[in-house]
Amino acid sequence: MIKDRDYDVIVIGAGHAGCEAALAASRMGFSTCLFTMNLDTIAQMSCNPAIGGLAKGHIVREIDALGGEMAKVTDKAGIQFRVLNKSKGPAVWSLRAQADRVLYKLEMRKVLESQQHLDIKQASVEKIIAEDGKVNGVLTSLGIFYGASAVIVTTGTFLKGLIHIGLDNFQAGRAGEFPSVGLSASLKELGLEMGRLKTGTPPRLDAKTIDFSKTEPQYGDDPPVPFSHSTEKITSPQLPCFITYTNAETHRIIRENLDRSPLYSGKIQGIGPRYCPSIEDKVVRFSEKPRHQVFLEPEGLETKEYYANGISTSLPYDVQVRLVRTIPGLEKAEIMRPGYAIEYDFVYPTQIKHSLETKLISGLFLAGQINGTSGYEEAAAQGLMAGINAGLKLKGKEPLILQRPEAYIGVLIDDLVTKGTSEPYRMFTSRAEYRLLLRHDNADLRLMEKGFNIGLISNETFKKFEEKRRLIDEEIKRLKKTRLKPSQINGELAALNASPISEDISLENLLKRPEVKYAFIKKFSPSEKSLAPGIEEQVEIQTKYNGYIIRQMELAEKLKKIEKKGIPEGFDYKSVNGLSTEILEKLQKVMPANMGQAGRIPGITPAALSLLLINIEKKKMQDKKYR
Repeated sequence: MIKDRDYDVIVIGAGHAGCEAALAASRMGFSTCLFTMNLDTIAQMSCNPAIGGLAKGHIVREIDALGGEMAKVTDKAGIQFRVLNKSKGPAVWSLRAQADRVLYKLEMRKVLESQQHLDIKQASVEKIIAEDGKVNGVLTSLGIFYGASAVIVTTGTFLKGLIHIGLDNFQAGRAGEFPSVGLSASLKELGLEMGRLKTGTPPRLDAKTIDFSKTEPQYGDDPPVPFSHSTEKITSPQLPCFITYTNAETHRIIRENLDRSPLYSGKIQGIGPRYCPSIEDKVVRFSEKPRHQVFLEPEGLETKEYYANGISTSLPYDVQVRLVRTIPGLEKAEIMRPGYAIEYDFVYPTQIKHSLETKLISGLFLAGQINGTSGYEEAAAQGLMAGINAGLKLKGKEPLILQRPEAYIGVLIDDLVTKGTSEPYRMFTSRAEYRLLLRHDNADLRLMEKGFNIGLISNETFKKFEEKRRLIDEEIKRLKKTRLKPSQINGELAALNASPISEDISLENLLKRPEVKYAFIKKFSPSEKSLAPGIEEQVEIQTKYNGYIIRQMELAEKLKKIEKKGIPEGFDYKSVNGLSTEILEKLQKVMPANMGQAGRIPGITPAALSLLLINIEKKKMQDKKYR
């Protein structure tokens, strides 16, 4: 074994989690090394070339508010931006962007390579070295040792990755890349319990062979809305996507070849994503549906490659060709890359703390698909939090733990740590209890101060944020104070088919009416200062939904008092009389830090929580008595 040098933080894997983790740690001033098996695939978009979407868009905005990089890079590489669910309430609005796959990874690599305190090395890490329950470095396949006080593992699908195309399979981390076998064994040697998951990808098609006239174009928003709070304008060219559908013939070909599918022949052992099933899975499970949508997404500005979103498959190549050519617009389509399924190892996430540090090994953090999640956004969020918390640990400070009412990132991590997962976890708005508080439009108001206090948000950015916050508060106060007479606005209200007013009304109460928008208010009583569209939107949302927001905040506060009741470290659950064996086992496995976490463990009953709370209080009283 040859020793090269020591770092404060080592990050293994340069996918979306690894990039955010390395940037966070190095920006906090720690010497950091990012290890990747291939420098050319840093920040590779292994699946579809898109960032954001329902709930995922919220996460990207939160990453940006905390000082992460994903939103900024997406704004530079984005080739179509759309705000989804705009016809519904603001709690479920979510931004999604198509990205130029090559431009995205080049932009992220540029950021990484220019970052101070950060080295990037192409090497395969084979072993994590730990002694006496504490990490102290890594060993590469060349026998070179690098010391570290903290190690963050972000290996994606590379741990014992196995690709399936039909009944053929081969070891790979993703198509064309070697898997990581030794590292998986090393994690098991450290005592971590591991499982097996599966994900997949559709065929990529040559645009020259697609008849787009038979498809339905879908254009982005004009002007496009950026992800990052610091991006003033999207300047890259914008492209449309295209929609088409499978049909009865497509489904017949799939059903007739299920015996050649690794998914249905027993070749694949890993559990796949419930919410993003393969096309063969959709045809079998939803047999009553006559068709399924296929979303043709451009891979970039300088390529003819298109991603056929909606027909993820691991069927043999010849079957893929036949099924693709039954789809309108794709009758002559040529497959540039076949679809495939990939199985990989993951660590059951109940073995990590909310800081993403493992409970077994001090200084060892896990982030991304290794924790059982799917999606670039979920991975990047975990990478950012792991990088932040590794840095805070080295500073001797308490970890940053985002609570469920504070961020979707908090919901994501709490779900993983408390409930665990046996299938690839995907974020949805329905997973959050406080959706009206966790909107994509107010991520900066919720989190930017935390990012600034950690040191990831610059003084300049924070000053702009403070000015935005001040202008919002001032305008809301103005709306409360300013009143209009019936004679001033009843004519305009009639034009909106709104009921007239009989007495003076404040601008605030006027804006609370569902048919009245901020533009209407501005017409009669404009602010003395010119307000940016984002500030106007924030004023309108906060005013219209103020009552609901206050109720959710009060509920969150009430629950927080109960949830915050801590459970002493090393608490003996066996001492609690009346707990069933099943509940006892679950509590001993998760070792919850507080009552809130205990209450979210699947199968923990209200009666069990009451018993637990009584015994904890009793123990506290005894401890006081004998001090």
